[in-house]
Amino acid sequence: MSERRLEKLLYRQVKDTCESYQLLAPGDRILVAMSGGKDSYTMYELLMRLVPRLPFAVSLVAVHLDQQQPGYDGKGLAGWLAKRGGEYEILSEDTYSVVTSHLDEASTYCSMCSRLRRGILYTAAERLGCNKHALGHHRDDSLETFLLNLFYSGKMQAMPASYRTDDARFEVIRPMIECAEADIAAFASGEDFPIIPCNLCGSQDGLRRDAMTRLLAQLEQDNPHVRSVMFNALRNIRPTHLLDRDVAAAWAARPETIRPTTLPAPRPRHAAAEPVARGGRRLPVVD
Repeated sequence: MSERRLEKLLYRQVKDTCESYQLLAPGDRILVAMSGGKDSYTMYELLMRLVPRLPFAVSLVAVHLDQQQPGYDGKGLAGWLAKRGGEYEILSEDTYSVVTSHLDEASTYCSMCSRLRRGILYTAAERLGCNKHALGHHRDDSLETFLLNLFYSGKMQAMPASYRTDDARFEVIRPMIECAEADIAAFASGEDFPIIPCNLCGSQDGLRRDAMTRLLAQLEQDNPHVRSVMFNALRNIRPTHLLDRDVAAAWAARPETIRPTTLPAPRPRHAAAEPVARGGRRLPVVD
């Protein structure tokens, strides 16, 4: 796919996601979390192209957190943000030492690292007057999270397009949740973003999420469209065919406007359903 067509595809997907899930509203001030990876660069670039075309005012502020990892060099990102012309901030907190001092090398860094980073960014969002927080998760992230929860947590849970934080202060949005990672990677490569490598979770081998990535790749060998099919399944839930009683009760009490129940048309004729023994002999009918 050409770079131009890829850009148009990703832009349309982000635009449609924002419209379908009402991720943007008049007066929104959105903190765009910039990790320095391909996903956050792509998200910010697409939002910067979308926001001026909206029929209402929305403001963006890109925020990057320097976690003081060894070998970190954020000059490229800072220069790129300055050149892009939007509002941005770069924060610095030594979360790297906190994570590595509390966990050994055999432990997974991601969970603690993300919690620390999230808390710092939420504090920044409040100071900057932001009501929303944009994350660069994509379709493959959602599928991998679904499989992780299914296999290891016993939950059917993926990543929603938006949710409220526990304290209800912010709405977290994922504008690229319907975008394929392969398309994002190709776009980022063409844009030549100054990527900042992760020396924490990105440096660990044997993570469960990596296993989910390999599983999806293996399934894709038999069905090239398996990721699209799986993601569509997340948008096509049948509560009546699951075992969660709370979900069944909520579904039974749903408003009539949500998937109205269609009664099947009566069948004008049924099969005779007369008992027949093996060999074709009819069994006697007992009164």
